[in-house]
Amino acid sequence: MIKVIIEREIAEDMASTYDAAIKNTLRAILEAPGYKSGATYKDVKDDNRRIIITNWSDLESWQTWAGSPQRADVISAIQPILKQQEKITILTA
Repeated sequence: MIKVIIEREIAEDMASTYDAAIKNTLRAILEAPGYKSGATYKDVKDDNRRIIITNWSDLESWQTWAGSPQRADVISAIQPILKQQEKITILTA
C-alpha cells in the first residue's frame, strides 16, 4: 500500500468555492480502482491550506488515477483558485 499526500494553497476568499468543487473529486475517486481511503485536512494556522492524504493499493493504481480524464476534470475545476500548483508526495512503508 502507498500513501499519496497532496498539498494545496487556495486563493484568498475562495475556500467555499474550493470545498464545493472538491466534492466532485470525492465522488469520482471512490470509483477509482485501487483507491482504499482518504482524508482532507485544513491547516490550523492557514485556512487556505489543504492537505489530502489518500491510501492506494499500489503505485500503479495511483498513477492510473493521476493520469485519468476524471482527475484532469477535477483539477481543471480547481486550478484557477489555487495559488500555485499542487504538491504531491508519494510514500511507502
